[in-house]
Amino acid sequence: MRVVVTGASGNVGTGVVAALARDPAVDEVVGVARREVLDLDQPKVRHVAADVAEEDLEPILRGADAVVHLAWLFQPTHRPEVTWRANAIGSGRVFRAAGRAGVRALVHASSVGAYSPRHDDVPVDETWPTDSLPTAGYGREKAYAERLLDAFEAEHPEVRVVRMRPGFIFQRASATQQRRLFAGPLLPAALVRPGRLPVVPVPAGLRFQALHQQDAADAYRRAVLSDARGAFNVAAEPVMGAAEIAAALGARPVGVPATATRAALSALWHLHAVPASPQLFDLVMRLPVMATERARQELGWQPRFTGVEALREALFGMADGAGGPTAPLAPDSPAGRIAEIATGVGERP
Repeated sequence: MRVVVTGASGNVGTGVVAALARDPAVDEVVGVARREVLDLDQPKVRHVAADVAEEDLEPILRGADAVVHLAWLFQPTHRPEVTWRANAIGSGRVFRAAGRAGVRALVHASSVGAYSPRHDDVPVDETWPTDSLPTAGYGREKAYAERLLDAFEAEHPEVRVVRMRPGFIFQRASATQQRRLFAGPLLPAALVRPGRLPVVPVPAGLRFQALHQQDAADAYRRAVLSDARGAFNVAAEPVMGAAEIAAALGARPVGVPATATRAALSALWHLHAVPASPQLFDLVMRLPVMATERARQELGWQPRFTGVEALREALFGMADGAGGPTAPLAPDSPAGRIAEIATGVGERP
């Protein structure tokens, strides 16, 4: 089996490439990323530098048994036309190229962020509407990609389409990347080390689901190698509320009003002090809780890490400035933080 993975150099992509390459059923993995990936000494893996929003993708996808589409830009939040081009237009180009290339299976990285808001903790299954929150660029683009897949499935019923909808994905090697994407260069690394703070402020009503990158990669591997179709919610226990977030930090939770948190975030975002937008905060605060029985039953998927363990590993990695071997996962450095500030926080990919 030959599998092409877009977004192969990112948090999830590096794990998916590695998981597929280890599987004896896979003969070759082609990793596609915008920037050239240095030789990582991975048998069965070949890397190709290509931008999904620009390059001719059909030659890359031709001959593939399956395509895993992970390529996605979270930033710049201050320039939504850039993320729209990469995420909405880029996804459409990948889907159309897969159809022309005769790919037999397409596994797309959707997200819990594609789901329409829900204001209680009753878990939703994969039939919950995927209209997201249109004011948030991330959700708007994830929902648009879902509509593109609807059209693709209608046009190509012969292609097996899988939509993976994971919660927040953490690991040590992506800690610095996630600090850059969401917290920005002004976050003191010492403050996020578990056990350092006696108390941690948590916005009232915040809860989300998380999983470890290795567990996410295993779910994608299973989706590629199975005959499954449709959508799959993927997340570990427990649902992460104030108590669980505080446990990951080794601190005592202190509730703060969500409105005050949003106001502070909005001011910092408009000052280019943090890259995460207030609209993204709105989306996170309205996420539904996902039921994950389908992934466990039909894919045989079972997470090895709890959500608390995954978040705690990322927090230790953030405090240590940890990173990975690819450009998106580059470790922290003073020069890197200065470059983030110099180029405008939230102004560049």
